[in-house]
Amino acid sequence: MKILPDSLDRITEQFSRFPGIGKKTAQRMAFQLLEWNQEDVQRLGEVIIQSREKLKYCTVCNLITETDPCPVCLDTRRDESILCIVEDSKDVVAIEETSRFKGKYHVLGGVLSPLEGVGPDQLNIQNLLARLADVKEIIIAMNPSIEGETTSLYLARILQDRQVKVTRLARGIPSGGDLEYIDGVTLGRALDERHELI
Repeated sequence: MKILPDSLDRITEQFSRFPGIGKKTAQRMAFQLLEWNQEDVQRLGEVIIQSREKLKYCTVCNLITETDPCPVCLDTRRDESILCIVEDSKDVVAIEETSRFKGKYHVLGGVLSPLEGVGPDQLNIQNLLARLADVKEIIIAMNPSIEGETTSLYLARILQDRQVKVTRLARGIPSGGDLEYIDGVTLGRALDERHELI
């Protein structure tokens, strides 16, 4: 016998579409939404709709933005000779939170994934090649997944004949990590990519 109403199931189904949100969490979110007053629910719906209508992709770097070009591309204090290539806008946010990178970005909009039908033509690669005139260094900052590694190697290959230095993020043991808990692949990379202290 079905206990919960279809309307609640539909809300749960929509919440469960978010990454990392399982059915139980989505159902708790749906029940929480029922405890909100009508004005708060209405405001949430309006904010989502209005924000979705305003958001677009920067025509220069492909970062999610409300203005085109985006604030990063318009910032004249940033070093245009260094370009950091990332998978999506969330990666830009993560790098910016470090306050260490002062160059510009290029968002691919995904990674190569033949199993999912994502090839070079589905990524923002042609726009990248058009931006290389004043670039001296490209930092490839892909996630350390199979698709990320494949994309990194592909980018390195198409950039090898250009007059540009191609680097990638260092990989290895996280700060505060214990060796006994580090997976073998990460520990192996840390050994392979070791550097001198003095």
